[in-house]
Amino acid sequence: MSSFRFSDNIIKFRHKKKITQEQLADFIGVTKASVSKWETGQSLPDILLLPELASFFDITIDELLGYEPQLTKEQIRRIYRDLATAFANMPFTEVMEQSREYVKKYYACYPFLFQMGVLWLNHFMLAESEEQGIEVLKEISSLCNHIIENCKDIGICEDAVILKASADLQIGKAKEAVAVLEEIVNPCRLSKQSDTMLINAYLSIGKKQEADSFAQISMFLHLLNFIADASFYLIVHNDNLELCKETIFRILEVEKIYKIDFLHPNQMAVFYYQAAIVFCTHKEKQQALKLLKRFAANVTYLLTDDHLTIHGDNYFHRIQEWYERLELGIDAPRDKKTVFDSLAQVFSHPAFAILEEESEYQHIKKSLMKIERKLN
Repeated sequence: MSSFRFSDNIIKFRHKKKITQEQLADFIGVTKASVSKWETGQSLPDILLLPELASFFDITIDELLGYEPQLTKEQIRRIYRDLATAFANMPFTEVMEQSREYVKKYYACYPFLFQMGVLWLNHFMLAESEEQGIEVLKEISSLCNHIIENCKDIGICEDAVILKASADLQIGKAKEAVAVLEEIVNPCRLSKQSDTMLINAYLSIGKKQEADSFAQISMFLHLLNFIADASFYLIVHNDNLELCKETIFRILEVEKIYKIDFLHPNQMAVFYYQAAIVFCTHKEKQQALKLLKRFAANVTYLLTDDHLTIHGDNYFHRIQEWYERLELGIDAPRDKKTVFDSLAQVFSHPAFAILEEESEYQHIKKSLMKIERKLN
């Protein structure tokens, strides 16, 4: 769907150039009344006048008309999927150029621009050099600034702020990221308590189905965030083995109760990986190997059949409908091959050096290599 705002734009650009209707009419060779009708929306100029008008204001014809090509969710998903697949199978620079062309073409379609930023953040590590990767991160930051400054959708703008902070953090601008995120994710803000308010509001007007649906997605996302936070909690307290053991025990109990290995194997794989690093750091090899086996099992599950797509279970049976509303739907943000290439690098972590002589560790690595051969 596209929209035109010619009448508003002709006024805006005329005022910007500080000229009267009569002056514009004289330059183009029409009457002042014609310009007046253009600005009130009563008529449009002859198509042959458009290039001359655009040239006069030093803008494109699309800008003059206020033409903003917009993509549907289905179109955004298709473009994202195609580019994610291309990143996994084609030269990085070539795919980046393809994606940049899309960004230029749909520079006013802000939901699409945001997803292009997500795409770049999920694939910048495939860049052919560190310098190129940093340039991509800077492009993400710049793209987010454009969204924040021009998009009227508050939700998209807030997401763009967080995406920009993520890119800045990767570049090394941690202080800038902290300054932005401290306020947005402040747990004491009233907005952080709005989930229960909305559920209660739904119930108050008799919308039990809506209350059920929102409660499910809220619980599910809080579970995933809880596990993600716990992974970083292990990093914070890596030197405190007892606290880390207690954290690992509690998260494994949560996983058992809610079956997170099945619902979101990637989130649990990240946790198992970090927990294994803790045990390796403290030379508890057998505990580390147990968690690496679970890590490998989740990676294997992820990369077989269609397990990269988001799904629920008998308990969380309504979460898929929420994800289907997103621009990317239930599809994973990265291609299987890209996911594997990223996850396979985890074995280069120096903490795992103490496991190199362990046959079980070598078996885990070989099992993942088999998957790589199948994907290639």
